[in-house]
Amino acid sequence: MPREIVGAGGTRFVEFEPRAHVPAGPMVEVLPATAFQPEAIDWLWPNWLACGKLHLLAGAAGTGKTTIALSLAASLSRGGAWPDGAPIEPADVVIWTGEDGIADTLLPRLLVAGGDPRRVHFVTGASDGGRSRPFDPAHDMAKLADAVRGLPSVRLLILDPVVAAVTGDSHKNTETRRGLQPVVSLAAELGCAVLGITHLSKNSSGREPLDRVTGSVAFGAVARVVLATVKAADPNAPRRLVRAKSNLGPDTGGFAYTLMGAPVPGHNFHAQAVEWGEPLEGSARELMAIEDPEGAATAAVEAQEFLADMLAAGPVTTLELRAAANAHGHAWRTLQRIKDDLGIVATKAGFKGAWAWRLPEPKSAIGAEGRQHD
Repeated sequence: MPREIVGAGGTRFVEFEPRAHVPAGPMVEVLPATAFQPEAIDWLWPNWLACGKLHLLAGAAGTGKTTIALSLAASLSRGGAWPDGAPIEPADVVIWTGEDGIADTLLPRLLVAGGDPRRVHFVTGASDGGRSRPFDPAHDMAKLADAVRGLPSVRLLILDPVVAAVTGDSHKNTETRRGLQPVVSLAAELGCAVLGITHLSKNSSGREPLDRVTGSVAFGAVARVVLATVKAADPNAPRRLVRAKSNLGPDTGGFAYTLMGAPVPGHNFHAQAVEWGEPLEGSARELMAIEDPEGAATAAVEAQEFLADMLAAGPVTTLELRAAANAHGHAWRTLQRIKDDLGIVATKAGFKGAWAWRLPEPKSAIGAEGRQHD
């Protein structure tokens, strides 16, 4: 603020206080923990779907991913029960698909599952300057948020496929994370669970479930919960929905389910539906082994052979091992388990040196060395 000062001889002048320095560039806000209040997870389906979070539903073609998503949407719209019997308060659902027709595929399956069509809303397009165009998940998330705010109570948003939200290379970690961030922000802003549908890589049975999700590992990393669908090698056995990852609750267990045709209410044709079976216990890897009962064992044997070949000539750094394992289709977590089984030793070259793995010394050599020392 300016102030008047009277100097010698009665001279008057105005002095201004220096203006506080304001940074010209972007600013970073840092708050203490006391600025926040602890909050419990807001579960839509307890331990399976959480409000405000991104989820993935991954599976091979023909496992009924979209039908499962519509079954969950139908249960939520009518306020029935989840597959484990947990009760549901009726709520609205928003669905975008870039693969299936609404009138001939999605709506019939929704009706067969008992959904309330008044509470289920389909994204049909977008517009710029009055001109209509297809909805683009990679660019229209902010517009979708504006449209959804006008609905009564949206608790679930389904994106099929979720990879459409990534503008760049979906196999690159940084570009995938950048592409998924608007989806994550949308879930938090609207307080709804977002379920993104994607695929499992072909010929990947026996590998770690998260490593099987198509594209960058960022898909599984960014999602708070990852669900997977698998079809048994036995055509008469039920399929399985398993929990492959959860940062919010239990990360094991699943449900058996069967796909069947059922009449569409009020119409003379059938549509695909899900019939839920018994709950399942076990890790995702164990429950997914029905795809190929010998797949997990075969993968373990191949990984052992890979490690033995890689380390036969001496120690190899973990950086080199990771790169080689990825090139040969071996999950790093599988190698870590096998490392202990084979007695592989991890060593470090100096304080700042790289970690390396080496095969254990043969017992005969250790014995000879010990005798020579004695």
